[in-house]
Amino acid sequence: MQTNSIPYTFNRHGYYYFTRRVPKDLAHHYSRLRIVECLRTTSARQAKLQAQQAAAKLEAYWASLRVAHTSLPGADYFVTQPSTAVFFDANKDSTGQPDLLQALELYLHLKGKNRPKSFEAAASRTCNYLIGIAGNKCLGDYTRADALKFREWLVNRGLTGSSVTRNFSYLKAVFNFAVSEYALDVRNPFIGVYHDRQAGVTKRQPIPMQNIKRVQAKCRQIDDDMRWLVALLSDTGLRLAEGAGLLKTDIHLDCEVPFVRIQKHPWRGLKTRSSERNVPLVGQALWAAERALHASCGSAFAFARYNQTDTTAANSASAALNKWLKQYVPTGCTMHSFRHSMRDRLRAVQCPADIADQIGGWAADGVGQGYAGLLIL
Repeated sequence: MQTNSIPYTFNRHGYYYFTRRVPKDLAHHYSRLRIVECLRTTSARQAKLQAQQAAAKLEAYWASLRVAHTSLPGADYFVTQPSTAVFFDANKDSTGQPDLLQALELYLHLKGKNRPKSFEAAASRTCNYLIGIAGNKCLGDYTRADALKFREWLVNRGLTGSSVTRNFSYLKAVFNFAVSEYALDVRNPFIGVYHDRQAGVTKRQPIPMQNIKRVQAKCRQIDDDMRWLVALLSDTGLRLAEGAGLLKTDIHLDCEVPFVRIQKHPWRGLKTRSSERNVPLVGQALWAAERALHASCGSAFAFARYNQTDTTAANSASAALNKWLKQYVPTGCTMHSFRHSMRDRLRAVQCPADIADQIGGWAADGVGQGYAGLLIL
C-alpha cells in the first residue's frame, strides 16, 4: 500500500496520503487498525517532509501512551489517572530530560496562546526538519554535529541566509525555553552556528514613481476589487494581508482626514504590536477605499474575494496580484515593494520619522497619532 520512495505514504489520483498501522498493544485506543490521512499535496518532496513529521509525532504520542499504562510503584494511590499528554514528566522519564517534541509541545502550550497560526507552524516545521535529519532525541543528546548537519541541510535546500537564520532562531527558542523551564544543565548546540546570512538575499527594490502612476491608472481603468486593493496599497504602504483582511467598518471617510484602521481581527492577525495603527487615505488609496466601501457585494469585508474562509487568503492575493503587477513594474518588484516606495516617498517630503514609522507600522509602541501635512502624498 505504501510507496517505495516515500515511507508511510501512498499515492491516489495524484495526491499523497499518510498511512501507519496502529501497533497491536495500542489498538484498543483506536476504532481502526490503520491510520490514513490525506496530505493534500501532489509534491513528492512535500509529502516526504509531512510524512516524516506525522510519523515523528505519532511515535512520540504512542510512546507517551505506553509509559502512561506502564505499571508504576504507588499507582493505587493516584487521586487522578496520569495524563497521557506528550509533555515531559520527570517522574516518567528516566533520562531526566524532555525530547525535542516534548519541548516543542511545552513551548507552544505556554508561549503559543493568542499567537497567529503561523507561530505554531513555523516552530513545528523547524523542529520537524531537525527530527527528520537527526531524530527526536532528548535535548542533551543533540550535538554540535547535529547542528552542523542541520545547517548543511538547510543550505542544500536552497534557503537564503535569512531563512536559515529564522530556522535556527525558532529551534534555539524552543530549546532554550525547555532548558529554562526544567532547569536543565544542558548546553544548546545550536547557538553560534555560523552561516552566510547574506547568501541568496536580494534587496527589495521600491517601485519608481512613474511606474506607480502607471499602475494606478490601470487600476482605475479596470476598476474591480483586485485593482482596488492594489490602489489601496500603492498610496498607503499597507502590508498585503493588512489590506486584504479589512472590514468595511475599518474604513473611515466621514472625517477631516479619511483613514483606514489597521487592527487585529480573528481572521487576520498583525505582524507586530506597532502594526496596529490609523493610516491616512489620500490619492488613489482614497478612491480605492471609497469603491470598496460602497460596493454592493453583501459582505462585511472590504475585499470579500479573499475572505471566504476563517482566514484571510493573503497568499492567494499575493500570487494573483503579483502576477498582474509584474507587467507594469521593474523586474524584482512585488506588491510588497509599495511599502518600500512609501518609506522613500515619506522621506522625500521630510516627514518626521516618528510619523513615518506610525504610518508604516514600523515603530515601537507609543508613537503619536498626528498626520498633518500628509495630503501632499
